[in-house]
Amino acid sequence: MALKSSALLLSLLAVAAPLRAQSSPQVGPPSSGQSEPASPLKPITEAPAPQQAAPAPPTLPAAQNGNTQAPSTDEPITTIKIQANEVNLIFTVTDKKGRFITGLKRENFGLLDDGHPPVAVLRFTQQTNLPLRVGIMLDTSSSIRQRFQFEQDSAIEFLLQVLHRNDRAFVEGFDIQTDVAQDFTNNVDLLNQGIRKLRPGGGTALFDSLYKTCKDQMLTLLDQGAVRRALVLVSDGDDNYSRVEESDAIKMCQRAQTIVYTISTNISPSKDKGDDVLKAISEATGGQAFYPTKLEDVAIGFRNIEEELRSQYSLVYRPANLVADGSFRTIYFQANDPRFKVRAQKGYFAPRPTQ
Repeated sequence: MALKSSALLLSLLAVAAPLRAQSSPQVGPPSSGQSEPASPLKPITEAPAPQQAAPAPPTLPAAQNGNTQAPSTDEPITTIKIQANEVNLIFTVTDKKGRFITGLKRENFGLLDDGHPPVAVLRFTQQTNLPLRVGIMLDTSSSIRQRFQFEQDSAIEFLLQVLHRNDRAFVEGFDIQTDVAQDFTNNVDLLNQGIRKLRPGGGTALFDSLYKTCKDQMLTLLDQGAVRRALVLVSDGDDNYSRVEESDAIKMCQRAQTIVYTISTNISPSKDKGDDVLKAISEATGGQAFYPTKLEDVAIGFRNIEEELRSQYSLVYRPANLVADGSFRTIYFQANDPRFKVRAQKGYFAPRPTQ
């Protein structure tokens, strides 16, 4: 999800009747969950212009009027910047059986940002070819020693399948500290060598590792165009060494606009506390948790993530009442058709005040 300043925003045309603010839910930070509105959200619309707004603007270009085609490469979507006021929400739509739904339009969804409808909807596209920035995080603590080689093999196969020309990936192992075995590259051979260099052993600092990875690897990306940032975290979800809390790690993922997919290494018939941790992380960031029941299913989890990364949508909008105070803003986003389920980030942090 990306934010940016745009002087052109004031020239956008309202496209539908506004959502009523009094129907918005009272929502909190991602750890507290979200309460649903009393009535279904109306189709995505724009809030009414303020009294001091400029005269009626010209009609929006076709690419901004609900066209589901990818935007022109001459108009890239830039990444998050200070004092930005544009939100790029990446999301996935599935049916009740988990099958991906494509071909939907803007009016098929309802949106509230911090309890308010957006001021302007700028673009709605199906981003099947958006460049990827993917990180593979393999738990190298002693608890997964017997399963580690299979996880390495599955991660390598995933990278072989998912990386296209404009994509980049990195690989790291983590126990009580992180080990970036290969930084961002498009060279699968180098990524393969990095994965093979990792060795299991030691305790587990899952939250510290996730926090540090999003801060150092994802938040610092300087791509000029639109990209999708994703982490694939392979772990049992247990943590016995971290100094930061689970909520801190999730917040850093949200600051870095990074979707986290988790694959549990717990292949026992019943889920444990670690599995709940993996689910909380993935749901708060718009990802998904996978729970293999046998070792071979780890590879299936990787394949499902690969398919999802190529089946996502992007909604770019201007939020109402955005203040550069660094506060967390909750997103409530759903499909108007109850047969469809939407997975998206639960919110984002407003830009910090300039110093």
